[in-house]
Amino acid sequence: MSDHVVIVGAGHAAGQAAASLRQEGYEGAITMIGNEPYIPYQRPPLSKKFLAGEIGIDRVYFKPPEFYEKENVTVKLGTRVTEIDRNAKTVHTDKGETLTYSKLLLTTGSRARELNLPGFDLEGVFYLRNVGDVEGIQSYFNKGGKCVIVGGGYIGLEVAAVAAKHGIDVTVLEMAPMVMARVVDPIVSRFYERVHREEGVKIVTGAAVSGFEGKNGQLTKVTCADGTAHEADFVVVGVGILPNVELAVEANLKVENGIAVDECCRTSDPDIYAAGDCTNHPNPLLGERLRLESVHNALEQAKTAAAAICGKEKPYAQIPWFWSDQYDLKLQIVGLSAGYDQAVVRGNPDEGRSFAVFYLKEGRLIAVDAINRAPEFMMSKQLIAKGVSIPAEKLRDESINMKEMAAYAT
Repeated sequence: MSDHVVIVGAGHAAGQAAASLRQEGYEGAITMIGNEPYIPYQRPPLSKKFLAGEIGIDRVYFKPPEFYEKENVTVKLGTRVTEIDRNAKTVHTDKGETLTYSKLLLTTGSRARELNLPGFDLEGVFYLRNVGDVEGIQSYFNKGGKCVIVGGGYIGLEVAAVAAKHGIDVTVLEMAPMVMARVVDPIVSRFYERVHREEGVKIVTGAAVSGFEGKNGQLTKVTCADGTAHEADFVVVGVGILPNVELAVEANLKVENGIAVDECCRTSDPDIYAAGDCTNHPNPLLGERLRLESVHNALEQAKTAAAAICGKEKPYAQIPWFWSDQYDLKLQIVGLSAGYDQAVVRGNPDEGRSFAVFYLKEGRLIAVDAINRAPEFMMSKQLIAKGVSIPAEKLRDESINMKEMAAYAT
């Protein structure tokens, strides 16, 4: 059988894997199969500049269209893989095609978690996961009116920021006692609630959405379990994502909160690899297995998988990092703060729009949230990777340059 790498999915990881396979010297056939009508594109701008209409689709492509022709990558769009036959080493598509692979790479990504509530199918109820979703939301942006955001996480607050800038009346409904509850300390949460309120956004926490009501098939309000109702012309739901693991499950690959892979992105089948949001991988720096929902993870895993397919061992071992843009704020997060026992603040979160929070566990630096603080973010990436401890009084002392912080590490 001639060499043929089939990539299932056409997102960040797929685009990077195709590029990295060629960079690693792979000369065989590459076929990428994606169920959307678009070549790989970047998802972060969807809830930011692309949603705002500041950039077009050509600016969010991961690589320009001519890249795939130049690198001899066959791209099958609007096509869904329906089955993997591990014994025959083939994949079947909904177009009736059967493709034989020598190596298979699953980059199936994730999908928006949907709410199965009364009225969920009304016109004007949206999720935000792909270009089609954005185009639907934009049609309402142009009309103005009232928008309700269900979920106060990254996506919800990013959409709220863009909508508010468009002059739309925005209300955010969050079930938890604070926004971004899953990822940040209350200090950071209170800061973001303050900023959004300053920008005219209404934030309601402890709000359990119970359904959607409408007239003639069109959404008119969002109802909550406590009996309150919020008028809305349209709703954007952002309550998390689910990994797309169904193909792997049906193929009897090992799946545990994502497709289980080793440090080189191999699944339980040595000829099948996986990368991106759909995977659960070991992180030797943190000493635990993780399923991450981040661009950085997707890109780096894709590079590792491509190298392994080419017979080169380049284990993936990096500290996770994430970011969120809202208004004039750039939040950069490095590390995972779960289990922290001390939060150290550098700067003043109650005034202005620039500070950082360092998360310590038994004195060791494990994560940082940096708002408009690039030096804190960049230096912390190095310090966390080294597993060092730094005295809290040094971290909060702004007279100490972040470049000098390593001198206090033990």
